[in-house]
Amino acid sequence: MTRSPSPRRPPAGPPPEVLAELHPGQSIALLQELHILTRDGRLNQDSRRKLKQVNHLLQFIEPLLQAAVAERGDVTVVDHGAGKSYLGFLLYDRFLAARSVGSVWGVEARPELVERAAALAQRLGFARMHFVAATVREAMDALPPMVDIVTALHACDTATDDAIDFALQRQTGAIVVVPCCQAEVAAALRRHKALQLARTPLAELWRHPLHTREFGSQVTNVLRCLRLEASGYDVTVTELVGWEHSMKNELIVARRTGRRKRSAAERLARMLDELGLEELRARFAVA
Repeated sequence: MTRSPSPRRPPAGPPPEVLAELHPGQSIALLQELHILTRDGRLNQDSRRKLKQVNHLLQFIEPLLQAAVAERGDVTVVDHGAGKSYLGFLLYDRFLAARSVGSVWGVEARPELVERAAALAQRLGFARMHFVAATVREAMDALPPMVDIVTALHACDTATDDAIDFALQRQTGAIVVVPCCQAEVAAALRRHKALQLARTPLAELWRHPLHTREFGSQVTNVLRCLRLEASGYDVTVTELVGWEHSMKNELIVARRTGRRKRSAAERLARMLDELGLEELRARFAVA
């Protein structure tokens, strides 16, 4: 007598220690589609780090999103340098899927990532997620005229500053960026190092190549903050997560007040002069 095959058991859900790291109601199916959770609901070290970063970032975005919905009954988020759109998907899942309003636009220059994200959004029924295969500058005309929140999480090369340019042009209500590699300031410091060493002992701060890179990164973010304040934004700078999770850990949150700070514009100009960065005046121009 042959035995009938045993019924296949559905895969077990995430273990308790994994569930403790998830937001209540967070979609397990989405996390598995994004390969943050494995098929059996496990987290590896890299995906745990990524989930921790994005979930923590969403805590800063949530009050901005709620404020936009309260003010005008809708909210539009544009995520520049979206990559695989982890941020956009998790934001939509947590805050917009249960609402009848709100949309997320992911801008990414690599077409294959855009196609993959669009297919996933369709499978999940995330109808108000949209994707544009373009650089930040190329996407200007493809995006809605009214944008409430601009985000850029570890957007590479000049994409962080391009995202800030976009937000300033659209007079976006809020800007949330976690800057990544941007070497323009470091390159300018390197070019003029000999002259600056002759002018001031403070140039010792960036004499060695490693210091040039690190100091250039710090100066870049300081200039970004001054530019935002001079353009009418209130700026907060904090850590995204603990440094053990990421070295690119600086979170800049800017909320539009419309009150331009002349003192910030003056300090910005003086910093460019003092550090020999006059060639970057256009990059950090006040809107």
